[in-house]
Amino acid sequence: MVKELKYKRILLKLSGESLMGNLGHGIDPKVLDFFAEEVKKALSLGVQIGVVIGGGNIYRGLNASEQGIDRVTGDQMGMLATMINSLALQNTLENHGMFTRLMSAIHMEEIAEPYIRRRAIRHLEKGRIVIFGAGTGHPYFSTDTAASLRAVEIEADVILKGTRVDGIFDSDPEKNPNAVQFNEISYLDVLKKNLRVMDLTAISLCQENNLPIIVFNMDKKDNLLKLVKGEPVGTTVSHLELIK
Repeated sequence: MVKELKYKRILLKLSGESLMGNLGHGIDPKVLDFFAEEVKKALSLGVQIGVVIGGGNIYRGLNASEQGIDRVTGDQMGMLATMINSLALQNTLENHGMFTRLMSAIHMEEIAEPYIRRRAIRHLEKGRIVIFGAGTGHPYFSTDTAASLRAVEIEADVILKGTRVDGIFDSDPEKNPNAVQFNEISYLDVLKKNLRVMDLTAISLCQENNLPIIVFNMDKKDNLLKLVKGEPVGTTVSHLELIK
């Protein structure tokens, strides 16, 4: 099975907002079930899967100052929100017959293992899905940065960033029907064009470690499966000549 794979070890980045579905807040169980089935298809081919999920459906640390909460406290609240989402995802994946491990960057042994790089890699090698919760464990770093950091640490082949649009566009496709999608784009152009795919720290970390990012629509059935097989889906960010 593994021979037909282009990517044998992936880091799947999901936003907390993606879990809301049509509810507008919280967690939609139908979305979790759909994601679990998509992940299961990739896992069945022998893909080793790590997951980082945001907490924006519950709390966003960046909004803390608007509510009179200092940034550090707000970011810590955001880290806890990612743990709520991670637990929900873990429960759903296991209900769909998969083995998982939830690892936290903040010590909370009663509900998650502490993040230890070698242990995470061992879990992946044993076919367990590893969910990395609580971001980096430090304020001022987004879950995008956490995804990049964990992907580099576990030596993932690629970061797959699941979104609700088909890739990276020159403008917001949900607001501009004439937005043009890029099939490929360089790290530098993402920054130069301020495309907001991931934050500066996350993009820089991927660039320095030559780690490709593929932005794709996670809401479309079999997109994840196609990607791990190497089929052209979404937009790839890598080392390319600057697009004029």
